[in-house]
Amino acid sequence: MRKATLCLLISGNPTTHVLLGFKKIGFGQGKYSGFGGKIEPHESIKIAAIRELAEEARVLASEEHLLYMGLLDFIFPAQPSWDQQVHVFVIKEWSGQARESKEMRPTWFKKEAIPYRQMWKDGIFWLPLILWGWRIQCRFTFHADNESVNRAEINVLDNNLTDRYNNGALGYQSRLGRDSSVGRAHD
Repeated sequence: MRKATLCLLISGNPTTHVLLGFKKIGFGQGKYSGFGGKIEPHESIKIAAIRELAEEARVLASEEHLLYMGLLDFIFPAQPSWDQQVHVFVIKEWSGQARESKEMRPTWFKKEAIPYRQMWKDGIFWLPLILWGWRIQCRFTFHADNESVNRAEINVLDNNLTDRYNNGALGYQSRLGRDSSVGRAHD
């Protein structure tokens, strides 16, 4: 199963807005999603998340601002090469303005106006939970059309998982130093 990352830039306390990207090319074309992609062999999960965010949204984040929110498994029985395990992060602080890239067109959405009908069909199950601050572990199995969800398994995790992850107890090590130029989230 392919390993990947997904980053959601959020603003407000509690969360009022989320930055999503409209996928212009490749896997998921024509859908809104967070920013992310595959983890390269030499990368930690956090480094991959930061790289993908910079490539797709043109913003910079540092490891200490990545908040680990959960793990999503996507199973496509009709297309097993699409199966993936995705590590999800939220980010409240970064530097730079989100800008369109070759792959994604970023757009801010109010939490109440997220375009779920223009996203993968699993988004309605897990995205609200993360925006409420819940840490989750989910498994989504898709129908043969590779669009609709056949089965959704959703587990809310305790906050200790995030603490263990962020402290390196799960085997993920920090490789970047502190970025003193990090700005505040969009309001």
